[in-house]
Amino acid sequence: MDDEPLAHWAARRQGRLRKPGELKAITLGTGPLRAAHLDPDAPRMILEWDGFAWQPLTTVHNYAAACQILNPALAPQQSTQPAPKKQPGRHRKP
Repeated sequence: MDDEPLAHWAARRQGRLRKPGELKAITLGTGPLRAAHLDPDAPRMILEWDGFAWQPLTTVHNYAAACQILNPALAPQQSTQPAPKKQPGRHRKP
């Protein structure tokens, strides 16, 4: 049996761990935790991972507001590709 060096194992383990600052939302409602889309109007609590435990960050009114916090819209980036050349209108080669 070949043992893996400790440094390699530690690097793989570190890659699998949650990163501090990761966010998640939980439903604040009665009953067991269910899928988020089943009760979209229920309030949500946003939690942040600090490296050791989930810490409450804020509460929001519904699923849509939680999605906006968890997945903020990215600013549109400018295209780095040149504009396409003007092509003739024919679709078939002569």
